[in-house]
Amino acid sequence: MKFGALVEQGGTRFRLWASRPRTVELEVDARRVRLERVGPELWESFVPGIGAGDRYAYRLDGGIPRPDPASRSQPEGVHAASEVVDPTLFHWHDQGFRAPAWREVVLYELHVGTFSHSGKFHGVAKGLDRILASGAKVIELMPVATFPGARGWGYDGVQLLAPQAAYGGAEELRALVDACHVRGLALVLDLVLNHFGPEGNYLGEFAEYASGTGTSWGQAIDLDGPGSRWVRHFLIACACAWVDEFHLDGVRLDAVHAFRDRSPVHFVAELSAALHGVGVARGRPVWVIAESDLGSPLPVEEPHVGGWGCDAMWCDDFHHALHAAVTGERHGYYVDFGPAELLARALERGAVQTGRRMRFRSGQHGSPSAFLDGAKRIVAAQNHDQVGNRALGERLATLAPGSEYAVAAALLTAPFVPLLFQGEEWGERAPFLYFTSLDDPELARAVSEGRRRERGPLSPDPQNPVLFERSRIDPERGQAELTRWYRTLCDLRRARPSLGPGAPGWTEAVAERGALVVRRLAPFEETLVLYNLTPRGVATELPRSRRGRWRLLLDAGGFGGPRSGRTAEETLALSGWGAVVLGSP
Repeated sequence: MKFGALVEQGGTRFRLWASRPRTVELEVDARRVRLERVGPELWESFVPGIGAGDRYAYRLDGGIPRPDPASRSQPEGVHAASEVVDPTLFHWHDQGFRAPAWREVVLYELHVGTFSHSGKFHGVAKGLDRILASGAKVIELMPVATFPGARGWGYDGVQLLAPQAAYGGAEELRALVDACHVRGLALVLDLVLNHFGPEGNYLGEFAEYASGTGTSWGQAIDLDGPGSRWVRHFLIACACAWVDEFHLDGVRLDAVHAFRDRSPVHFVAELSAALHGVGVARGRPVWVIAESDLGSPLPVEEPHVGGWGCDAMWCDDFHHALHAAVTGERHGYYVDFGPAELLARALERGAVQTGRRMRFRSGQHGSPSAFLDGAKRIVAAQNHDQVGNRALGERLATLAPGSEYAVAAALLTAPFVPLLFQGEEWGERAPFLYFTSLDDPELARAVSEGRRRERGPLSPDPQNPVLFERSRIDPERGQAELTRWYRTLCDLRRARPSLGPGAPGWTEAVAERGALVVRRLAPFEETLVLYNLTPRGVATELPRSRRGRWRLLLDAGGFGGPRSGRTAEETLALSGWGAVVLGSP
């Protein structure tokens, strides 16, 4: 069942789930229309003559007009009236589009507001050539559901189905997806369904959405209480509408560990099944990606063994091990990482926190998951969380500006699905800071003070508009040779089956004297990747190839690119912060 303003022949049907009011009036086109109760908690009326572009709002028990919880458009923000949108009016050109095979995917995460000078969806569309040049095949948008003001990360949204007006709204988002598909790019959207933002949140006047408990970001949503059946149905309907009405190729579910659910079938499992069902119905795959801090394979295990059925999940252990090894940082959660041996463990087993005692967590965390296929894990050297949650938002190009940056990029050869963060491929050094534009002064002050408590006194005020401008990326600052290095690595991992996401047991990683030797296997070939994680040169003894002599395929020195045809000797000298890729046959 769909909710919201649903355009039909001759008018619009308004369908609302609301358990709390005794009466619901619709204000539209200078009229008031009383919605009919068509079920214990469901209201509906068909209004002739209403169509795309008309503004409307609901009065609950004669109160103040409120926007629609299932609004498709909020032209004037979270507090104002909703707008009727007819998704069938858009002319699509993507009938022949086929998403890339998941095992060939390289993701590219971006924030619409800071990706281009315009800060809009059409600015992203104009930059598709840059994304393709990086070697990426799938764009992952940070949340675009309507949030307060014009600047923000999007994780405090309150209208789940309305694309942010400051980004260009629903039609511009459709045009972006269409442009991506015409160019062969798929598009995934970050959805926040574990909480609602505080400003503009009128949902409690409609129904009991909140569970009474909190998360780090806002009130938790009731997924297993007495009235949770409708809450779950509403959230799933909104998620499916994003995919159906905007032709999205998948969703990334924010922080699935924050879902409080003791139901026999977990909400994420129910949601994942529904989204996959939309994909089956339209004849295209729909990917479901989970962000999880559970340290468990549960989100990506199959439902028949009790899992939630997601296609892949973010793997922070890989990032932490790589970042600590490259930068030398040991504060915060990096205290449990750093040695090359732990990066080898992450490469070989997929995770580091597998039941080991972790100092940062003051106890054991995680469970073994080495049996998972590498395609179930998404890894990154940078992403919005790991950059933006630093007090000053420093990128890796600032923290590790030399050859170590190219070595970090060489880990695109890891046996998982890689993710790049906007501008990473050209060495962008503009910070990615945490920024907001809240209208409520009390809430704005609370957020600013909370940020300083969490990140330290040097953390800048998120409300300062300068932070948003400083976070904007600029390809003119880029290094063309670095972009070629990223593209070469992406092309190589697609050309060699042994460099794609690996099956369990098909990756061997050994750390010796700061060097990392990683053997990647496939039925008819093998690839050897060597990394020197120290500033001094090392001589590394090569393991014997099982399929002939090793050939030198790539060398990170000076981002030099291919060196095909040279045969490697039994011992290879690696320069400080060097990386090479060898192949056999």
